[in-house]
Amino acid sequence: MARIYAAVSLGVTALAAGFLAAACDTQSTTSPDSTTTSDKGLKIGTLLPTTGDLASVGQQMVGAVPLVVDTVNACGGVNGEQVTLVEVDSQTDPKAGAAGMTKLATLDKVGGVVGAFASSVSSAAVSIAVPNKVMLVSPGSTSPVFTEKAKKGDYKSFWARTAPPDTYQALALAQLAKKKGFTKVSTVVINNDYGVGFEKAFVQAFEKLGGTVVNKNKPVRYDPKAQTFDTEAVSAFANQPEAVIGVLYAETGSLFLKAAYQQGLTKGVQIMLTDGVKSDSFPGQVGKASDGKYIISGAVGTVPGSDGKALGALNKLWKEKKGGSPGEYAPQAWDAAALLTLAAQAAKDNTGVAISQKIREVANAPGEEVTDVCQGLKLLQEGKEINYQGASGNVDIDANGDVVGVYDVWTVGDDGKIKVIDKVSPQ
Repeated sequence: MARIYAAVSLGVTALAAGFLAAACDTQSTTSPDSTTTSDKGLKIGTLLPTTGDLASVGQQMVGAVPLVVDTVNACGGVNGEQVTLVEVDSQTDPKAGAAGMTKLATLDKVGGVVGAFASSVSSAAVSIAVPNKVMLVSPGSTSPVFTEKAKKGDYKSFWARTAPPDTYQALALAQLAKKKGFTKVSTVVINNDYGVGFEKAFVQAFEKLGGTVVNKNKPVRYDPKAQTFDTEAVSAFANQPEAVIGVLYAETGSLFLKAAYQQGLTKGVQIMLTDGVKSDSFPGQVGKASDGKYIISGAVGTVPGSDGKALGALNKLWKEKKGGSPGEYAPQAWDAAALLTLAAQAAKDNTGVAISQKIREVANAPGEEVTDVCQGLKLLQEGKEINYQGASGNVDIDANGDVVGVYDVWTVGDDGKIKVIDKVSPQ
């Protein structure tokens, strides 16, 4: 079975030449059962975080793409050749992401990339993917900025995502806050595309529902590289909000919430969170209170859910190969990789240009609905049209590269365990 996995940790500079030099210094490694594939075969990359602020969530996604590649190669590959996978760690850092995308596009010459996760990293990566004609499919970058730029034609169809934009999640979270009876809330967000985009969408949605955001005119936006958060915590909890909406990343978000607790600010205030911190390790990162309970016990949040027709099959395969169940965004990562392979087969061409021209076709009606990637490849080889139904959802990618999803509502127990308690479909 042909697999090539390049595990890359990149030192970077701001210059493209530095990007390339950093990439050239890395070495590829192959798994024991790997063989080198022909240049004729489809080559795809991943640009996902195994280190950095989003590592705790990103590591849950990274395992999904090799499963797709192995599955596809076991049933004959794409266009008669085995698929090659090159993996790059984005480090949750735009500069590292740009370096990684430069390597994937110019050295590895991939046709498509699953990534990035952080919206700020995807913003850096897509600016390199487009001129190099590489199809970028993000399983988790949810900033509304991508929709706006796609509408302007900035991406030339080389961008799509299998997670819905935060305009939908913000509405879902606003509806959840209203359902809980909150009329007065405040926000605190990481100061990047993800945080600011979500904040703006949430304020608009919550006000439409009759709520008030008390710090609307003085929003709290923290530096992604910050290490102390006492001032931001005081500002976010000022003016007696009933709930504080935190649009955070795990590493920095844990420090913020710990700072708020240590200053006695969290008592009697509902903490509401989003997908950026939804991982099993996050409550432990924040830590325990003096009574032995976890600091964020009782916090609630939203995260893009998965209710696709292929989810059962993915869960079964994951349990067989890895044990347990796939974590957050693993279904979206699976779908992103599956769509890249199906689009290349539909085009009978492994280039990014060909994939970009066919990816919406294989994701939408009127083709025959398929949940199994191998069945989809077989039908495409026979010249038939397909409508892939994914693990995360129906992945009907629109003209702007967006999908519409459902959202899980989750909470943290006194024991620090996260559990999903409800689903919400924004309307």
